[in-house]
Amino acid sequence: MKIPNADYLERTASEIMGARLWRLPPGSANTLHKHIRAEEFYFVLEGTGRVRIGDKTLTVPRYGGLLVGPEELRQVFNDTETEVLWLILGAPEELEFLQGSKSTMDLSLIYPTNPTQLPNELAGTTWPPKEVAPVDPSALPKQ
Repeated sequence: MKIPNADYLERTASEIMGARLWRLPPGSANTLHKHIRAEEFYFVLEGTGRVRIGDKTLTVPRYGGLLVGPEELRQVFNDTETEVLWLILGAPEELEFLQGSKSTMDLSLIYPTNPTQLPNELAGTTWPPKEVAPVDPSALPKQ
């Protein structure tokens, strides 16, 4: 979905936990997905977070978080006027998606529906835009 993000634990080759920062511009969303084994903890560092889990939409305030179980369909999105920065931690890491994995993953287990669909709150929005500016690493928080 072309959301600026940084995968911090990929660099450590952790096979236990994943950690990402996702910076969502106004009018954007990440993929609609679920996991096979991994639980994910979503934490808002900047802005006001919005997430759909199943057929519910939740609002997460700055410094608020929530835990989402593996089988729950989820999608973080931004229907506000300001950027939102999420920290997302997940465990256990789904090894099938690690760089260099030789497994043949059945992607319908992760994406049971169209993963690029937007939530109702972003109706009429086209995402990703045709031109997406490259991520400026200096704009992301330092480790």
